[in-house]
Amino acid sequence: MKLAPGEHSILASFATNRDAQTAAKELIESGITEVQVDRVSAVGANNNSVLNNLLSGKPGSLTGVTLYGGQDNPNGDNVGVLQAADPSVSGMATPEDGLAGGEGFLLTVVTRGQLLNQALKIIESHGGVV
Repeated sequence: MKLAPGEHSILASFATNRDAQTAAKELIESGITEVQVDRVSAVGANNNSVLNNLLSGKPGSLTGVTLYGGQDNPNGDNVGVLQAADPSVSGMATPEDGLAGGEGFLLTVVTRGQLLNQALKIIESHGGVV
């Protein structure tokens, strides 16, 4: 994506999806329309709520439940065991455990210069790190 003259991009990391979504909502309410929240994962995970739900789905591995893996390789080789051994699965992982920005959620914002400082204040007020 190429920014137009006068536009600025902001990448902010958040520890929780709730904080990132709350910041995104406030940014949109302030008139900034280019806002996106993404989950960041060290394993390229895909959250399939049907497959990875213990009650209604049929999780194929511990990884699918813990890291949203559910990534069975068609040739039969499954890396799920190694992914499940990742420290982030135990709940004992540190924030600096291999994720860019050190947090699990990325807020991306594109805004005009006149709204830049306001956007930064909103992000930081919700715990975002720019």
